Amino acid sequence: MLVLKTIAETRSACALIRAAGKTLGLVPTMGALHSGHLSLVGAAQASCDAVAVTIFVNPTQFGPKEDFASYPRTLEQDCQTLEAAGVDLVFTPSVEEMYPSGASTFVEVAGLSERLDGASRPGHFRGVATVVAKLFNIFLPDHAFFGQKDAAQVAVLRKMVRDLRFAVQLDVCPTVREPDGLALSSRNRNLSGEERRQALVLSRALQAVEKQVRGGKQDSVALLAEALRILQEEPAVQVDYCRIVDPDTLEDVPDVRHGALVAVAARVGTTRLIDNLLV
Repeated sequence: MLVLKTIAETRSACALIRAAGKTLGLVPTMGALHSGHLSLVGAAQASCDAVAVTIFVNPTQFGPKEDFASYPRTLEQDCQTLEAAGVDLVFTPSVEEMYPSGASTFVEVAGLSERLDGASRPGHFRGVATVVAKLFNIFLPDHAFFGQKDAAQVAVLRKMVRDLRFAVQLDVCPTVREPDGLALSSRNRNLSGEERRQALVLSRALQAVEKQVRGGKQDSVALLAEALRILQEEPAVQVDYCRIVDPDTLEDVPDVRHGALVAVAARVGTTRLIDNLLV
C-alpha cells in the first residue's frame, strides 16, 4: 500500500493506475476510521480495480467554535487498518499541501449549502465542496464513495458534480450502525458512557417515524411531532434540527408520499451528532 503526502506524487500514482487500464475508486475521509468507513472501502473494491483513501481533517469545514483541534486523529492506526483491508493508496496531505499560502478560491453550492447543517454551521459545506473538488482534481477517480449518514453532504456534492461536470460517479452507501442502532461516527469516541446512552435517542426517533410511515401516516407535521416526542425523552440532548426534506434539494416537504429524508442533528454533551432516514 502506498502512503503519499504530496499532490504531485499522488497524481503520478493515479496516472499509472489509469495507464494500466484500471478503474479508480476514491473514499475521502477525515480519519479516525470505523466500520462505516470500511464499508465504503468494500464497496469501492467491489466496483473498481484500485482503491484510494484520503485522510485529511479539513480545516475549512469547521467553524471557529467547532471541534477542529479536538477532532480524533489516529493516522498510524488508520493506515494499518487500510493496509489490512487491501487498499492500494492512501493520501495524507498536510494543510499547507491542500491550501497553499495565499489560497483564496472556494467552491460554494448556493442554496443547498445553507440548508440543514449548512444553516447551523455557516461555511461548512463551502469547505466540504472545496476540499472534495480538490480531491477530484487530484485523483480523477471513476467513482467516489460516501455514506448515507452524511445525506446533506451527499446532496451538496451531487449538485457540485452536476454543475461543474466532474467525470465521476458518486456512490452512496448505507449508514452502518452499532447493534443498538447508534450510527457509526468518528465523533462517537468523544461520548462518555452516559452520553452514548443518551445519543441512542436519535435513532429511536427515526425508527418511530419509520414505524408511523409504515402504518400509513404521511403528513410531515405529524411525523415530526412524533420524532420530537421521542427526542424529548432525553432532555440533556440539545436538538439542533429535526426536519423532513426532499433528499436532493434539502427543502422541507409537506408529506412523504413521494419519498423524503428525515434528518436530525443534536448535541450530546459537547459532541454534535447527525443521523437520518430515507422514507
